Amino acid sequence: MKKKKKNGGHHHHPHHHYNCPAAARLHQISLILRGGRYLFPVISAFSASILLFLAASALLSSPPPLIERRHLLQLPRRHSSSSSFSYSGAMEETEDAASGTLTAFSVPERGGNLGHDLWSSPSSEFFYGCSNASDKFHSAEKKTEPNRYLLIVTSGGLNQQRTGITDAVVAAYILNATLVVPTLDQASFWKDSSNFSEIFDVDWFISSLSKDVRIIKQLPTDGGKVITPQAMRVPRKCTPSCYATKVLPVLNKKHAVRLGKFDYRLSNRLDTDLQKLRCRVNYHSLKFTDPIVEMGEKLVHRMRRKSKHFIALHLRFESDMLAFSSCDYGGGDKEREELGSIRLRWKSLHQKNPDKERRLGRCPLTPEEVGLMLRSLGFGSDVHIYVASGEVYGGEETLSPLKSMFPNFHSKETLASQEELAAFAPFSSRMAALDFLVCDESDVFVTNNNGNMARILAGRRRYFGHKPTIRPNAKKLYKLFLGRRNSTWEEFSGKVRSSQIGFMGMPNEVKPGRGEFHENPSSCICETSTRNDDNAASPDVGKKRYIDAGAGDYRSSATEDERERYYFSDSETAVPSGGLSQVTEIDEEEFFSD
Repeated sequence: MKKKKKNGGHHHHPHHHYNCPAAARLHQISLILRGGRYLFPVISAFSASILLFLAASALLSSPPPLIERRHLLQLPRRHSSSSSFSYSGAMEETEDAASGTLTAFSVPERGGNLGHDLWSSPSSEFFYGCSNASDKFHSAEKKTEPNRYLLIVTSGGLNQQRTGITDAVVAAYILNATLVVPTLDQASFWKDSSNFSEIFDVDWFISSLSKDVRIIKQLPTDGGKVITPQAMRVPRKCTPSCYATKVLPVLNKKHAVRLGKFDYRLSNRLDTDLQKLRCRVNYHSLKFTDPIVEMGEKLVHRMRRKSKHFIALHLRFESDMLAFSSCDYGGGDKEREELGSIRLRWKSLHQKNPDKERRLGRCPLTPEEVGLMLRSLGFGSDVHIYVASGEVYGGEETLSPLKSMFPNFHSKETLASQEELAAFAPFSSRMAALDFLVCDESDVFVTNNNGNMARILAGRRRYFGHKPTIRPNAKKLYKLFLGRRNSTWEEFSGKVRSSQIGFMGMPNEVKPGRGEFHENPSSCICETSTRNDDNAASPDVGKKRYIDAGAGDYRSSATEDERERYYFSDSETAVPSGGLSQVTEIDEEEFFSD
């Protein structure tokens, strides 16, 4: 039975039901207008219809993305670089210049599953250190000439001195000379009074190399008088023929020569047997003293108690490093004034363009940027980090973004008591040795510069099993940090992983013979297709290293496809105890020692 409607008794067919509130309201308005009745209801209805129309339009548009806020970090705002790299909470909404839309950039707590083991390098089991001498290598007994003594004085911090000691043994072999235990640098930038035997096990150093080079602790006497050595220097990267022409004639005449400022005074390229001698010295004969080793072991053990795996980070973000880099870190006039006053103390330091230095990848990453790189590579907030660093420029404010991303933040000062460190604290090289030990034993080592400690440890970790060693590809990362406001986290992190291909310490990552030998000891790394290879020649295979045994242009493209599939499925010695007031000139290699 059909019902009559009000308003004139119009019949309403069944298909005239209104499912949309807005349509129903419009129908009501039309009826009111036809009736010519009440003006106020007309106005009210018309306003309501507009509001309902806008609401319906909003419902039909795309909803905003939902962000699971419990997985976001609350990071403090800090202007950390010239690229305006800062945080304002866990999520930033940034405008895409091209589309005008807002993009959410959020940093997840978790690193994510990238389809590979973060704590090892692929195929590393097929590579091993091999530094035994060949049959053609003459023993010290056969080739050492009598009355021919070589003395050297090292230069720089702990790791730069380590390169000098290593090369001194090879230089003595080239000259058929007896080497006197090296004298360490005690007067330059780091002001450390330690001698060789206070840092290295001198008896092990002499005995372990006895078949290669004759080494003595001091010059002998001649007729009751100590021989006076002739002081001289050799050019950097001096070749064997260079030593034969410049040093040997003086050595034959004076019988003893002291080579000063001995760092990087031997050619990077030598024949294989000489390179292997370098490796035997660096990786097997230079063992730290027992007190240093024991304290280093305690630090490593305490890190292992906290976590099965850990990262060691050589942050190198002290004021002297930043001043020397001539880079701008977004601190405004205050930063420019502070770092500029430090730069004035080096007469030989030329003014550089900060923007150009950053574009060329010559600026250390800020702690914040290091944290973002590590998160992009898959390391979550639960990862424990050991930081080898002096006093960070900007203090806790500079460190806070990194600590927010990685709250499990440790150093030798937090792991050991003041009493335990008392015997080491007054000596920068001994403190650096502790950092060296922990960084060497870490599962992943991250370096924020390309100084001597970074290079020495990179080469050492390649030699002892290719444990992951991450060096930021600062040239490419700079562009990503600069433009990250126009991308999502997924886009940003994917580009970071792509940029880091070839900078992760993997096998065959660096072409043989390229880069510094201490960073890429290719002559001392052998490859086998089986685990049980009879030619494995590391003198301390299977033993604990210290107790018993003593740049982008260089990246290899041979296995780039394999590496891409893989990725997509010193520390305390920076500032001398006496400050910088007495420093007027500085050598770049010396400065970047640690």
